[in-house]
Amino acid sequence: MYIAYIVLAVIVSFLLVFSGRSMLVKDKDIVETLTRLGVPSSWYTMLALLKFAGAAGLLIGIFYRPLGIAAAIGVVLFFIGAVISHLRVKDVKGVPVPFVLVLVSAAPLVLGLATL
Repeated sequence: MYIAYIVLAVIVSFLLVFSGRSMLVKDKDIVETLTRLGVPSSWYTMLALLKFAGAAGLLIGIFYRPLGIAAAIGVVLFFIGAVISHLRVKDVKGVPVPFVLVLVSAAPLVLGLATL
């Protein structure tokens, strides 16, 4: 299970860094989605930094599991917030992506706890 944790932590970290970078460079699709959700543009940098912090925490968690678990909890909560944001504005079509990310980011959490 330890190897599965490492693989998933790396994959989720990659997704977080890619997504955070898209926010920082204000990728057109990301901006359209965030605007539709009512997220102020002043939040983009902070949201990107939260994603980068989650990625770093997951990677450091490979060596120091308590930090990885804390980071995984934060990432899961981040994406639950994304699902809620889509539901709040009745954007049901936008829910599947963050919902899948909740499930994917929960995997390192479960594996991290199992290999503690």
